[in-house]
Amino acid sequence: MATVKVDKSNFKSDVLDADGPVVVDFWAEWCGPCKMIGPSLEEISNELAGKVKITKLNIDENPEIAAQYGVRSIPTLMIFKGGEVADIKVGAAPKTALSSWIGGAA
Repeated sequence: MATVKVDKSNFKSDVLDADGPVVVDFWAEWCGPCKMIGPSLEEISNELAGKVKITKLNIDENPEIAAQYGVRSIPTLMIFKGGEVADIKVGAAPKTALSSWIGGAA
């Protein structure tokens, strides 16, 4: 399962109301580190399909959601469980680190 794009129209249904854990990648087109971790997140999304949903939220297109969750630097990754933020990771990391962090939420 590839990563899912979320915005203000589907954030509630795809993230807050989701049955299982959801990772939200707060990113922007101009962010180099965000682009660096993008392929890793795609791979992890496929590896953990059915266990964890990985979504991407462009902060330039959805500044109100980024502000609501206090995103100050990107990439910021948040794991949501039951509509609440369960964990936060700020900054780029290698795939192995991302995979074990996300896998811990599964």
